[in-house]
Formats: sequence, structure tokens, C-alpha cells
Amino acid sequence: MRSEQGSAVVEFAMIIPAVVLVLLAVAEVTAVARTQFELAQAAREGVRVAATAPDTTRAVAAARASLGEELAGRARVGVTRPAAVGEHAIVTVEVPYRLPVIGTTVTLRASSVMRIEL
Repeated sequence: MRSEQGSAVVEFAMIIPAVVLVLLAVAEVTAVARTQFELAQAAREGVRVAATAPDTTRAVAAARASLGEELAGRARVGVTRPAAVGEHAIVTVEVPYRLPVIGTTVTLRASSVMRIEL
């Protein structure tokens, strides 16, 4: 009976690192998904302004304003806006994102397209 208790402790000790690794991976995926959602929202806000205003700096400012302060400082915002009404404005927002569990950096990117109204 005593040796069975010892083996249960050893098995538990062996499984704990795997459980911790899975929990860290879930937390990291959640953080990446949240950041990607924020980038998509920023691209939508920027393209709304780009579709109604010919000044692309206003679209960049709108995209940055919808991001949090920390992301806005690292984000690159690109705006493509033809002059013709009916064409498509495109806003792309990208930010480098550090994955501490893996120890690498990836670039998260979101784009949005809207027809130019004015």
C-alpha cells in the first residue's frame, strides 16, 4: 500500500509540468486573440474615417485612437485611399507581438476595406 502512494506522488509530479504548459499556452492564445480583435476594430475605425474624409492622417489618428495606449505606440497603420468616389479605401494595422512562452515575436495584422463615399 505504501509503494502505491509513492507512485501516485511521482505520477502527479510528472504530469504537473504538462498541465502548467497547457495553461500557459491557453493564456497566450487568449492574449493573442484579444490583441487581434483590437487590431481588427482599429482597422474598422480607421477605414470608416478614410471612406468619408480625403485626409489619410485622420484615418491613421482614428485607428490609433481606438487602440489602447500601449498598442497605439507600437502599431503601424497604413491607409490606401484612391481619390475617386466608389473606389475602396483600405486600412491595415499591424503590431509586433512577443510570445514569451515560445520566446519569439510575431506580427499581428488586420485590414478593413470600405467603399469611398466622399
